[in-house]
Amino acid sequence: MEHRKRMQRDVMLTRDNREIVLEGPVPPDQLAAYTMHPKLDAFRRPADQHEALIEIAGLEEGRIIIAREEEQIVGYVTFHYPDEMERWSEGGMKDLIELGAIEVANEYRSYGLGKRLIALAFAEEQLENMIVYTTEYYWHWDLDGTGLSIWDYRKMMEQLMKSAGMIWYATDDPEICSHPANCLMVRIGKEVPLSSIEKFDTVRFRNRFMY
Repeated sequence: MEHRKRMQRDVMLTRDNREIVLEGPVPPDQLAAYTMHPKLDAFRRPADQHEALIEIAGLEEGRIIIAREEEQIVGYVTFHYPDEMERWSEGGMKDLIELGAIEVANEYRSYGLGKRLIALAFAEEQLENMIVYTTEYYWHWDLDGTGLSIWDYRKMMEQLMKSAGMIWYATDDPEICSHPANCLMVRIGKEVPLSSIEKFDTVRFRNRFMY
């Protein structure tokens, strides 16, 4: 399986004249030279998250796209194979990759960085030979920090993922089905063979009568 990693870079000047660099996929040694914003703590402590990003970047399929102000990472998105403990790894698919996490530090959330990070990840047809999926669970959402309701946050996340061509897909996965706000969103690249699409269908549905 070819993992296309073509370094992309974009620079944006915010309305308050802050220069933010968006780049990726960033290699591990470059990531190690940066620091993490102290408010990038949605999933783990910033130092631990920094280590996780470096580790993912070193994987054959792993890719990290970041937004940074000078040498400080203020936002990121991760891509990697599914965790072996999750159902999405059951098909052993080499062309199925997870958009695992996206996070932007609170003070940078008004700049539209999430959408730009995802757009950069899909630039230059890097992921056209992949099925990219993301699982959205409401218990991971920063409802307190944003002041949004569950349904408003769900709508925001859907719009963010749709900006890269990801759409809602049905599944009988118990975790996703445990709450109506949870969802599976998927983008099937134009080079993905029908055999992979069919295999993905068998993974997302264990109870075949549902489709």
